[in-house]
Formats: sequence, C-alpha cells, structure tokens
Amino acid sequence: MANLSLPRYLETHRRGELAAKVSAARQALRNCRLCPRRCGVNRLAEETGRCKTGRQAMVASSDAHFGEEAPLVGRFGSGTIFFTHCSLGCCFCQNEEISHRGYGVEVSPAELASIMIALQNRGCHNVNLVTPTHVTAQILEALPLAIDQGLKVPLVYNCSGYERVSTLRLLEGVVDIYMPDFKFWDAGVGGEACDASDYREVACRALLEMHRQVGDLKLDAHGIAVSGLLVRHLVLPDDLAGSEMVLGFIAERISKDTYVNVMDQYRPCARAAEIPALARPIRSAEFRTVLAAAQKLGLRRLDPPRRVFRLI
Repeated sequence: MANLSLPRYLETHRRGELAAKVSAARQALRNCRLCPRRCGVNRLAEETGRCKTGRQAMVASSDAHFGEEAPLVGRFGSGTIFFTHCSLGCCFCQNEEISHRGYGVEVSPAELASIMIALQNRGCHNVNLVTPTHVTAQILEALPLAIDQGLKVPLVYNCSGYERVSTLRLLEGVVDIYMPDFKFWDAGVGGEACDASDYREVACRALLEMHRQVGDLKLDAHGIAVSGLLVRHLVLPDDLAGSEMVLGFIAERISKDTYVNVMDQYRPCARAAEIPALARPIRSAEFRTVLAAAQKLGLRRLDPPRRVFRLI
C-alpha cells in the first residue's frame, strides 16, 4: 500500500520507473499526440500545433495562491505554476492573456525544477501545475531534477478535463492530486465554445482513469489534500454546461465521495460574446439550482464558498 505521507513520484523515482516515463514522454513530442487534438507535429524540432508550444514549456507566473479549493490552500497556499497556452482553448477563458495570447517565458527543465523548489521553500502545501496537458513531457523532464533538490510536496495536475488516457497513464505514480474541470455535457456546446464536440466523451474517460489511479480525495490531519481526485464544475448561463448531467456522471460513475467544487464565478471574458447565452454572468438562482442538484445526487463533499477571487 502506498505511503500517503510521501508523494507518489518519490516511490516511482526510487523504483527507477520515472526515467522510463520521462523518456516515453520526450519521444512522444516527436509526433505529438499527448492531448486529444493529436496534431502530430514534431515539437522536438520546434514545430507547433494547437497548443502553440514547441520544445520548451512556457511559464506565465508562479506563486503561493490562496484562491484555490480549501484542501489545497491550507495556511500557506497552493504553489501554482501557470503554464502558457492551452490545448483546449475555451472562448470564454478568464486567463485569455495566458492561454490564448501566449503571455509567458520559456523555461528549461532545470528552471522549472527550480520554480517547484522555490514554491516548496515558501511553505506551499503542494506544487499546482495549472494547464499542464500540453507540457506533460516537460514537467516529467523537470521532476527528477526537482527530486534531487529535495522536492517532497504533492503534485497537483490542474487541467481542463480534456485529456488522453494514454497520457494520463504516463502520469500514474507521478501525480498525487488530479484536479480536472468537467466543463460541458452537450457536444454542440463543446464544439462551439472550444472546437471540442468530443469533450464529454473525452472527459468521462479521463476522470474515470484519474479516479482509478488516485481514488477519492484524502486529507491529512490538518485538512490538507495529500492525494486523490478533486473535480471543478463551472456553472454557465442558461445551463449551457449541462450541470445536472455532469454532476450525475460524477455521482454515479465516479463516486459520491468525490470532492467537487461547483463554481459560481462565470463572467463574460475573451470571446464569450460569440455565444449569445454566454454574454452575461450567471444568476444567483442558476447557481443555487445546480448546488441543490449536487446535494440531491448525493455528492457529499462540496467545496465551501469563499469570497476570494479565483484565477481559474
């Protein structure tokens, strides 16, 4: 049985299995199909596909963040690393400058490892990898360097939910906490909002795989997350997200003990007005309806509301 007091990647590294994962992920960049877009470009040769990212990862910012879910924040914050660009690209992204416009700087594996260590040294309870899907290989390359420098806090994979199972399996024994969004149920909405009409099918498979790897969210004696699955769902105007269907899938196919953050902070950003229904914030009544549905479905672990502006 895994020792929950230690991050999974330490045992994987000790057994000599991390190096093989690094090698496989690096080779995958040669004909990149790490995300469901499956562009097939040679990123080792600086070709770029949908994610606009070549050989090196780009980082927009890193800091202790206090607007994350309660089990991640604790007293000293979640150590967030915001990666530039995104393989999904929602038209209403609240971080458009980062995800669409490419704000950020390239970092080498050694530099990324140093960022992880700096966050740990600040006292952050975890290293929170925000929008990591398209830089999975670069994260894996940096991880042994960070381990050699003493990294020992949980890794959080903070993603859109639009993930390939084959890539997630490279992360088995590496990621401690998966924190995906489950954004949409309807194929038409996924297609219109982010050119991903297959979003629901992809996200369903991804969440099942994440839960298989790490199970329900586990907390230490101080209420800080050490491993497991945490799912975010953003309520959209006019129920464009299909919230009750999303929450029903989580309750019935994943676990009623899934830790869920039902989020109420939608506001029109970026190109949201391209979809007329997204041109307004959600109403309080819409959020209350979704929250009531979550409770009726038996989801028992809902993130408490907080008056903190959330970047994601």
